Amino acid sequence: MQMWTIWLIASGVFFLGEIFTISFLLFWPGVGAFLAFLTSLILPDNLVAQIIVFAVSTVLMIMFTKPLVNRIFKNKSDSTMNNNAVIGKKGIVVKAITADNPIGQVKVNGELWSAIKDENTKHLNVGDSVIIEKIDGVKLLVKKP
Repeated sequence: MQMWTIWLIASGVFFLGEIFTISFLLFWPGVGAFLAFLTSLILPDNLVAQIIVFAVSTVLMIMFTKPLVNRIFKNKSDSTMNNNAVIGKKGIVVKAITADNPIGQVKVNGELWSAIKDENTKHLNVGDSVIIEKIDGVKLLVKKP
């Protein structure tokens, strides 16, 4: 078997492996193996040059592009994975909370929550701004700012 076929198969295996992983790390050796394949077409009898092209290109691409890819695909949201992330945030009343209707609705971070008012607040009208004090079961306890 000729070396160019081995490099081409190796490149394909790395790229195929990348499909099944989420690390985006096998992509770089796949590119390195492809560059070694191209080198094997130019220098078919020089295995050392092919291995050097593979190793150097893989290491350089990991060193210089992996941090860039991590920055691009980094999760940019600052959301916490639990509901306590809404405590202290501002919300807008979308269903009034009064003595007659003690459970209303508040929109926080684009999400709709059931809400109750604290004991110091008489009523909250639609459009009022509120601060979330705590979560009580599945309801927010809110107050006027």
